[in-house]
Amino acid sequence: MIYDEQNVFAKILRGDLPCTKVHETNHSLAFHDIAPQAKTHVLVIPKGAYVSWDDFSANATGEEQADYVAAIGATARKLGIDTSGYRILANHGRDSHQEVPHLHVHILAGQPLGPMLEGGDLPPSANYFRQK
Repeated sequence: MIYDEQNVFAKILRGDLPCTKVHETNHSLAFHDIAPQAKTHVLVIPKGAYVSWDDFSANATGEEQADYVAAIGATARKLGIDTSGYRILANHGRDSHQEVPHLHVHILAGQPLGPMLEGGDLPPSANYFRQK
């Protein structure tokens, strides 16, 4: 997948499109999704032109990588979802239905999210979290 400078996240980073910011660092930006799939739905993107985790892990500097991972955690804490729980989701490529060719992580929370994949269920060992 080739990076497209006209993708929606590149436009947000350039200031061509608005966003509702949640958290920003030198290398990362977190903002509310315009079509939320959960009560809390925030996207976290690196400011560099990376299309996927594969591209990012192979080509981003250590500083960019550390900043991005820290920004995801900081965003969850800022949203107050670090204790109730949240899901982090990143799609890569056609088979995963990646819609924007810019690395982005979805942070989903604020409600029970159900199984990871359709028809799936939590294994019995996951009952630990249900008891808390």
